Amino acid sequence: MLFKALSAAVFGIDAYLVEVEVDVGSGRMGDFNVVGLPDLAVKESRERIKAALKNCGFDFPYPQSVTVNLAPADIRKEGSGFDLPMALGILGCQGAFFGKALSHTVFLGELSLDGSVRPVRGALSAALGAREQGMRALVVPEANAREAAVVEGVEVYGIKSLPQAVDLINAPESFTPVHLDARAALTEAAQYAVDLRDVRGQQGTKRALEVACAGSHNIIFLGPPGAGKTMLAKRIPTILPPMSLDEAIETTRIHSVAGTLEDSRGLVGTRPFRSPHHTISDAGLIGGGAMPRPGEVSLAHNGVLFLDELPEFQRNVLEVMRQPLEEGHVTIARAALSLTFPARFMLAAAMNPCPCGLVHCDAPRLSAVPAS
Repeated sequence: MLFKALSAAVFGIDAYLVEVEVDVGSGRMGDFNVVGLPDLAVKESRERIKAALKNCGFDFPYPQSVTVNLAPADIRKEGSGFDLPMALGILGCQGAFFGKALSHTVFLGELSLDGSVRPVRGALSAALGAREQGMRALVVPEANAREAAVVEGVEVYGIKSLPQAVDLINAPESFTPVHLDARAALTEAAQYAVDLRDVRGQQGTKRALEVACAGSHNIIFLGPPGAGKTMLAKRIPTILPPMSLDEAIETTRIHSVAGTLEDSRGLVGTRPFRSPHHTISDAGLIGGGAMPRPGEVSLAHNGVLFLDELPEFQRNVLEVMRQPLEEGHVTIARAALSLTFPARFMLAAAMNPCPCGLVHCDAPRLSAVPAS
């Protein structure tokens, strides 16, 4: 018997729909094959699904074989978000949904061995992709519900376990979709833990910061250790203009894909401040990997990228920042794919006057110079 469910996969920061086709039929006893260019995390879902079905009181179709196809089959699938739709496909083949089709609902979630549903990356991108494809509903882990509910035009349901997902399919009228006022959530999230008013003195440096922020200029701090360079840099986002809703959604998508989004917040409401260590690699700064992930320049999108101890960064690391600084995005090319991540940020850097950290004067001073 064949049963189909829908899921979503992230490509860069965009999502596309994946059709999960599950066939239960004759074959070698106990076979469970996953095809469609799955990565290791997807292949390992077989053991998670078997244990989750058993521990939730459902039957695995022994002695029949199970074949799962993730279409389109020419794009590599990665991540654990296919666990839930694959498990539902197996249950659908056994008639658990009374003949109901799942052609307008997208499912996303990682299964624990006890059947609970764990959060996944890219829920906001999946919600945007589902809306673009005309889907009516999106079912995600409860921890991802607020994030996905930011998108209007698609009903978002947050679930805690596999049995709850089955009940949602069989009796959707007993569940209420998650509603979130995006603008109210943005206002609630736009709270900084620091403020420029905390800094006493340094009037000239504060004035330089105001000029740099007003004109979207980059800035470099020059001064001895302890003069307050890092303290001032951390407060730059607090005097930048408040984030618009579009900026917040775009920033949230990047942090969701990278896995740096806090579960309790539906939106990133404050401008990002990223401060990578000077030992960072060029791939860590601009992004990379077999399936490229956003780097620090993309995580700082719509915010501030701070490079402390600027002379300590490797030359090749600084050179790769040329494209994002000039064009506002970074393109990562591989043999089989090419991805573009947004990277519009304000660059702030700090350094000592000389390698020993001292200055040739009696009193420590700090200067800040805006740079175009």
